[in-house]
Amino acid sequence: MPKRRLSEKRQRFVNEYLIDLNGTQAAIRAGYSTKTANEQAARLLANVSIQQEIAEKMAQRSRRTGVNQDRVILELAKIAFIKMTDLVDREGRIRENATDDDLSCIESIKFKESESEFGGSVEREVKISSKLKALELLGKHLGMWNDKLDVNMMQPIVITGSDNLED
Repeated sequence: MPKRRLSEKRQRFVNEYLIDLNGTQAAIRAGYSTKTANEQAARLLANVSIQQEIAEKMAQRSRRTGVNQDRVILELAKIAFIKMTDLVDREGRIRENATDDDLSCIESIKFKESESEFGGSVEREVKISSKLKALELLGKHLGMWNDKLDVNMMQPIVITGSDNLED
């Protein structure tokens, strides 16, 4: 079955949606009324042809940029499980044997050298990206942090004394 071509306005909506994945804003930018943009976005996003176009464009972008879920998870895992001692020595210098994966976890490096009449001093600071945030995001991805309470019960309910029940 050949793919159905979207109207120019709907295609503009798809292109705008891919910018920030905000349906309401995409509808406004595509030329839909600001008063009804939220409803229009919901209707457009429920359309199978638009869903297919969005999925296709996102897959193309992923192939083009090399950004995909696996790559994001791997980067988060690098940050979450880095050990500072693998990255820097006791003096705060980057280790010569630090891997590219180790180095990719560095958020910032500060170096300050000063001289005074009493001698000199050297300050080094290596800051790695937030391990806690990376662990939190990985935990969410794995479904570990469920803030919702599941109240669904799968217990049979037996009602006795049906003779006394009224219709």
